Amino acid sequence: MSAISSIAGFWMEGAIRTLDAFATGFGSKGNDPAPATPYRVIYEGGKVRLRHYEASGAAHHTPILLIYSLIKRPFILDLMPGRSVVENLTRQGFDVYLIDWIAPVAADKNRGFHEYVNLDIANSVRAVQIHRGVERISVIGYCFGGLLALLYAAMHPRNVKNLVTLTLPLDMSTRDIPIDFMSRMLSERGAEMLAATYGNIPPWMMFSFFNSLAPTHHMLDKFVGAHRSTARTGYLEMFRLFEQWLHSDVPFAGKIFLETNNELGIRNALMKGTMKLGGAVVDLKKVVAPVLNVIGDLDDIVNPKSSEPLPDLIGSDDKRNYHYPTGHMGAAVSSDALKNLWPAIGRWLGERDA
Repeated sequence: MSAISSIAGFWMEGAIRTLDAFATGFGSKGNDPAPATPYRVIYEGGKVRLRHYEASGAAHHTPILLIYSLIKRPFILDLMPGRSVVENLTRQGFDVYLIDWIAPVAADKNRGFHEYVNLDIANSVRAVQIHRGVERISVIGYCFGGLLALLYAAMHPRNVKNLVTLTLPLDMSTRDIPIDFMSRMLSERGAEMLAATYGNIPPWMMFSFFNSLAPTHHMLDKFVGAHRSTARTGYLEMFRLFEQWLHSDVPFAGKIFLETNNELGIRNALMKGTMKLGGAVVDLKKVVAPVLNVIGDLDDIVNPKSSEPLPDLIGSDDKRNYHYPTGHMGAAVSSDALKNLWPAIGRWLGERDA
């Protein structure tokens, strides 16, 4: 199939799925709901607005930097009181810093992994180090944010005290993950044509890529299915916020889109040890901090098999896969995960805080 017909077929298939998203409006900071947990912005630069959420009570020595995906808004991690990862961690005594990614504009089309990792995340880590007066921090990355966190830990190992990756897309040879689906839909030339046409990949297109694998109605049905006929307090509000998040896609910078599709998706470069950032090869053996790799056994966005190879690829002595019976978004919003998974992550970090 030619690149042109591949793109045309993809667009026709995805167009119907995105009509409801056009009606709702795609994500931007202006459309975010009110934060569940108070914060203040302590740094802004590049494509980062860095939030600080203060710990409740006495704080652990080591602060946490939360890194979320580039293509949706991060309010899923602070959805509402009682359903908030941020709130959960601050109540465990952690100072939490969250990267609020600023959506790319036309001038950002040449931003790639190097700019996001070696500049934006590196500057955010430095801001946390200065703000808290520490030499090393703990980093938690979720999904594509987990990939960014892993790359940072490999390129800047001296700054990372602990690393937690959740639902990490790592081995792109694993079938049925969005990056693999995207790469099967698009040849390298097809991806280059999209980037040349749009500059930054528009949010409706990113929505279609992911919705083609796990359609929105399917995700919503799975999310609400067990409680559809109940009248739980606050449940309808949580459903409304979750649906708002599902349509919170933002543009994806053209260069990192190409690198994701061509280098990671097609060549599986990170697994093969050939990926480069800023001219330097990414050597995962340089990740020496303790690593907890959280895998959702029910994840239908990132196949668990894609995440599992991580411990074998890194240089840490203290490393493990932590399997948990949750789906991709359940790890962020389900009552079970907030009651059990995140306290387990907090204990793991606390044991390595001294």
